[in-house]
Amino acid sequence: MLVQVECKGVLKWVRIPMKDDRYDYFQFIQEVSAKFNLPNESDVDLKDSSGVDVDADIFDELVRSAAVSFKVFTEDSAEKEVSEASFCSEEGSFSPIESVRSISSVESVSSGSTVITECTKARRRQLVEGPPDSKAAKDMVYVALHQKTGGEDIFKEYNATKGLSDQTRRKLVNILVADMVESHGRVPPINVRVTYALGIVTLFPNLKDKASPTGYEHYYDPHSGQGYLAYRLETVQRNTTSDLKRSPKSADQHGPKTLRETSTSEQLSGDECREAMSMMKHSADQPVVKEKMKATFKHRQSMLHDPDQSSVILDHFPRFLDTPGLINQDFTMLFGEDVSGKFIAKWPTFYKPRIIAVCKGLRPGTHVDDLLSAQEESNDYGWDSDLAAILLLVHLLPPTAKGKRHGKISATEAADHVVKFMKVGTSMVTFLDRCGSAQPFLLCVGEKKSSIQKFYVILDQKAIPCVAQTAVAAFDEMFKAHFVFAVSYDEALCNFYTFIQTTVYGIDAGTTKESPRVKEIRAKVDHIEV
Repeated sequence: MLVQVECKGVLKWVRIPMKDDRYDYFQFIQEVSAKFNLPNESDVDLKDSSGVDVDADIFDELVRSAAVSFKVFTEDSAEKEVSEASFCSEEGSFSPIESVRSISSVESVSSGSTVITECTKARRRQLVEGPPDSKAAKDMVYVALHQKTGGEDIFKEYNATKGLSDQTRRKLVNILVADMVESHGRVPPINVRVTYALGIVTLFPNLKDKASPTGYEHYYDPHSGQGYLAYRLETVQRNTTSDLKRSPKSADQHGPKTLRETSTSEQLSGDECREAMSMMKHSADQPVVKEKMKATFKHRQSMLHDPDQSSVILDHFPRFLDTPGLINQDFTMLFGEDVSGKFIAKWPTFYKPRIIAVCKGLRPGTHVDDLLSAQEESNDYGWDSDLAAILLLVHLLPPTAKGKRHGKISATEAADHVVKFMKVGTSMVTFLDRCGSAQPFLLCVGEKKSSIQKFYVILDQKAIPCVAQTAVAAFDEMFKAHFVFAVSYDEALCNFYTFIQTTVYGIDAGTTKESPRVKEIRAKVDHIEV
């Protein structure tokens, strides 16, 4: 690709080299230096046509986003000094930089008397190029919200509720992205985005996600390029540039299909392993089966991660279908007793009441209303309060559309992917045939939803009996089945199950890719008072 570059008043076309399918910033600087015969030791600064500094982090993204041109400044260039007080407009003329408003003295957020003064250009440069400063970030967000229409409403809601509704959070993001684009252009530097994200959670502490490394990743994560601010920026860029082509950033993804190292001992192999598997096919002695299942655990894990054998794992280990407790046993061997017991220990006392409290702020609807009413009164036709609370989490983390070919389903429809009810006396075979093949779900069998007699984990149209006698413990087994059988989450429930995995069980927390919505709901749950 060729771009126009201006240096010391001279315009030239310069080719941008590519490396590993990315436009390479450092090789481009070398090309520019050669084209303009700059000394090798020259300190070169690159700016776009708006006068905003361009660095290696955003270079590839900026070049792909639109037709761009660049200005080059060196230490011995007179234009270097001019650039400190002016910027290059789209027509090529120069006009004064609009200084940024900042807070020199801030009383409480609710105070009506706040002194706002002009910050220096050096302060602006520090925000753009230096490490983010929480005080400066907080001040910048505060000023932006007070200067824009609707900003006061955000403070009022936060002060009243100690949180923000989804609608108000969207307003917050829209206001700040508009301010960001106005001050830094359509493709603001990475550090600017980080500064705004840091400012949000510093100004509004209850929006901070304590489980994330910095707490603001759901607003902007510099490592993955994800977050509410990034999504809004994409929309702004898409609306102003028809040929926007952004490359998805890579991110660590850990979940049920990850092959994990375990330190289990006394594992069988070779002929001994095959003999144990054969013996279990013909024996229903539960103590013996559990002992042999432990001894063949590593072999089973190897089979589960072999595409040719994973689909027939229940044929090789049929005792899963009639020996309750084997799912818990394998899961505990994967993660240990402490992780295995977290859902049952934490959900009823900590997460359930907080999920219910957050859901009271959801938009009213028949399904949500029914689930909330199950918490307050006896309902002969609805789920018990424990299952109802679990399904309320689906409404907090609803499905998202995955591309143009996959339509988005409702949260009510997604809840049916988590748990189904079968009346006592119904043919199990007929019921499972009607359900078709799907990811694991919990089947509750009873006279009515509020009074369940038996729980099953359904996998590959086969019913695995739960050892559990309560809805919470049964859901615990169903979730664990994803890891025990290395099965991906239902696409419609990815956010829901990721929250359960990283937040409740603490599995791969900090390394698993989480959507901003997951992080936002975790922050709400952590900070809400019940």
